[in-house]
Amino acid sequence: MASDLRRAVVVTLGELGRSDDWRDRADAGHGLAGFAETPEAVEPLLGLVLDQDTFVTRRTAEGLLRRKDRVGLTIVASALAVANDNHADHIHTAIVDVFSIFSDDLDEALRLCEEMSGDTDDRVARGARRLHEGLAEIDPVLRPSERGFDRCCEGADPRRQGQ
Repeated sequence: MASDLRRAVVVTLGELGRSDDWRDRADAGHGLAGFAETPEAVEPLLGLVLDQDTFVTRRTAEGLLRRKDRVGLTIVASALAVANDNHADHIHTAIVDVFSIFSDDLDEALRLCEEMSGDTDDRVARGARRLHEGLAEIDPVLRPSERGFDRCCEGADPRRQGQ
């Protein structure tokens, strides 16, 4: 029963993603990202990442990237492989928004992109290399330390470090 309900949600969000209203499409992309592992969600998600309205692009890409898993990264990479410069800029903004905080998240995304760059699907492999390039430019704010996480700030007061 749960799989039937999930499939029904994916179908409904897919229909919402074909709306004439950009707000509906953005909401559909964001919601559909949570179901990205469902095969029926992949094509609508690719379409929404490459939507004519770049707010829809950014919102959908951000939802997929916030999954912080191979499924979300694969869909974003597939879209990035064929994205025009304008879409690529908005996807890059989503990448920075999602991966600029915790270095652990960034490191894992970089590792997954390295694996995906050898994918047998040329589109995924090309997009993964492009995604890796964007991720590699990010200097995350927080890095793990023995106490938890430390801010990564140049020019921080050295007297406060280690407290």
